[in-house]
Amino acid sequence: MINVGLTFDLKDDYLKLGFSNEEVAEFDAPETIDALDCAITALGFEVIRIGNIFNLVEFLNSGNRCDLVFNICEGMFGIAREAQVPCLLDAYQIPYIFSTPDVLNLTLDKGLTKLIAEQAGILTAEFKVVSQLNELQSINIPFPLFVKPVAEGTSKGIDGFSLVNDHAQLEESVSYLLNTFHQPVLVESFLPGREFTVGVTGSGDDTKALGTMEILLNESAPHPIYSYSVKKDWEKYASYRIANDPVALKCAEIAIDVWKLIKGKDAGRVDFRLDVNGNPNLIEVNPLAGLNPTYSDLPILARLSGITYDQLISEIMNSAVKRFGLNLQ
Repeated sequence: MINVGLTFDLKDDYLKLGFSNEEVAEFDAPETIDALDCAITALGFEVIRIGNIFNLVEFLNSGNRCDLVFNICEGMFGIAREAQVPCLLDAYQIPYIFSTPDVLNLTLDKGLTKLIAEQAGILTAEFKVVSQLNELQSINIPFPLFVKPVAEGTSKGIDGFSLVNDHAQLEESVSYLLNTFHQPVLVESFLPGREFTVGVTGSGDDTKALGTMEILLNESAPHPIYSYSVKKDWEKYASYRIANDPVALKCAEIAIDVWKLIKGKDAGRVDFRLDVNGNPNLIEVNPLAGLNPTYSDLPILARLSGITYDQLISEIMNSAVKRFGLNLQ
């Protein structure tokens, strides 16, 4: 039997160390780990719960090994934080599910991702990455603008202040983000149209779109942004539906192209928003999509597409098993 190590970051572990709720927003709840454990075990694998990178170091230093690692660690420090566990596993020549360190490092840096997409002919909002306030003087992108940390997930650092309409608001919001998140800030044209996320599974030529999910904010939402505060109360402010109109199908087509371009592995999400002309613009790529069975976007998308949580995890596992040529017997 193939044993599968499960690496993850639990919110509670970091809250106990004094980190804030927003700082641990990307991390997982126990029910996510329980659901993954059950789904992987049901496929005939033996699951070893390892935990975060510190537990993984101890696990490896003790001489323990596993045949495959199901890695959902997000990491805490640095723009390369998502790549830390895969790098460690590469050093020990242990295969793992989901993307390689170079991909994880690239996609967490939203500015670099947009630059590569732009060079490949994929539409993305006009942007500039700034590291200090005086760089705002060189920005000539028309208002309204949208600002966010260049390397965060789960909409951390995105809220009502992210949509700015003049230079005073721009300076105030960018100053706040620089001082709070201690990383560069992405300043881009605000995309006013519909918002979609496309679920993808597979790798290379086996890549396919699970479906395109539209994110709908209701009238009680505090702002027209799928923000950190909106996501925290998504049941109150947001709803989701599978979209199959021509624009949604175009998003799915572009998502497959993007996934192949960055060499994404096994599963993830690609996010889009429409510009003033109704064209899909790439927002970002998430190769470590959340896997909570209830509230994470990828499982919601799968569920709305008629794919159960266990079937989603099975697709992910099958992709990795095929990539590594593992013998399941």
